[in-house]
Amino acid sequence: MTAVAWMRGAAGAVVLSVVAFGAAGCSDGDGTPSGAVSSAASAVKSAGEAVSSAAAEAGKAAESAAAVAKDKLAEVKDGVDAKDQVSLGAVATDGDGYTTVPVTARNTDDATKSFAVQVEFKDESGNLVDTVVVTITDVAGKGTGQGTARSTHKLSGTVSAQTGTALRY
Repeated sequence: MTAVAWMRGAAGAVVLSVVAFGAAGCSDGDGTPSGAVSSAASAVKSAGEAVSSAAAEAGKAAESAAAVAKDKLAEVKDGVDAKDQVSLGAVATDGDGYTTVPVTARNTDDATKSFAVQVEFKDESGNLVDTVVVTITDVAGKGTGQGTARSTHKLSGTVSAQTGTALRY
């Protein structure tokens, strides 16, 4: 479960508490909400702000990683599209809690080449949560090379990976 999903669930539980207090007619006798209802309403507001903040931070991290990946790919000179020569293995989590995926590059050229492969990590809704560029150098002509893409930060929930851009140079 992602932090955002957990926080949404917590916010929902607080909302149910507010509804329950409201249905019970809690007031201070003069028609104003009791302290318990006010506290619950404040908790709902705080939980909502926390969810928004967590989502914003995740979005900022993905945007930052995408900018770094774009810069790395821009450094490649005379690269040709090689997306069809790249495959990704199964997504896993390493011992440090980062998401990883094996990357295989198949060199269809006769000469030794290198590859720059952008790997996009997405959450269960298909939203981009991170992106990295893996460089696989000196792949022999007609040979294959291996690398591992590792997320720039710890990702939670169900994460998938796909090839964004792949350049052979």
